[in-house]
Amino acid sequence: MKKIFLTLSCSAVVLLAQEFNAPMQAYMNELAKEAKTQNASFERFDAKRGERIFTSKHVGKKGQEMACTSCHTVNLKQSGSNLNTNKTIAPLAPSANKARLTDVAEVQKWLRRNFNDVYHREGSALEKGDVLTYLINQ
Repeated sequence: MKKIFLTLSCSAVVLLAQEFNAPMQAYMNELAKEAKTQNASFERFDAKRGERIFTSKHVGKKGQEMACTSCHTVNLKQSGSNLNTNKTIAPLAPSANKARLTDVAEVQKWLRRNFNDVYHREGSALEKGDVLTYLINQ
């Protein structure tokens, strides 16, 4: 009985896990190489660290406290709203929006802008990889 439960549990985890397309996986590999260059003890990206980065509050570039969730909401399967423009933001979770995390140039552009908005700086390779690892599993 334990073997059956363990097998089913492992299967469920595999079914829930999302994967990057080939260009995005190549980008993730570039980020990993850069992270390893910046920190020799780097082993892998971590979704839990990514979640902390995504949900933690900071004084953003406009002087107001914000987090990524300020615009994208806590439930990434729902639409959000840009705090500055009030424009609707399509769901960020790939499980709810198949177009998410598929275009490297688009991902790079929004990581750059959003890290600057929330953290008032560019994200490190480790931070970007962790956030993307968190997001792909939503």
